[in-house]
Amino acid sequence: MLVLSRHRDESIIIGDDIVITVVDIRGDKVRLGIAAPIEISVHRQEVYEAIQRENRQASRLEPQEARQVESLTPPLRRDARRPRTDGF
Repeated sequence: MLVLSRHRDESIIIGDDIVITVVDIRGDKVRLGIAAPIEISVHRQEVYEAIQRENRQASRLEPQEARQVESLTPPLRRDARRPRTDGF
């Protein structure tokens, strides 16, 4: 693990397009600002781990369980308008 020291308002660059900036330091907490391309997910570790757990659980659903979940959510509304074919 690379360990770097930064002061408030100083940044770290990862690759060409990820910038992590120390926004504030209060006691034993550091607030970070993260600028990254939209296609890169940024999560706190505990949120990431929860997402992974949910994904693993969802991948183990039996077909009948998946149908039960589907019955709990309203169907998606489809746009009744026809797509434009005039190139606009």
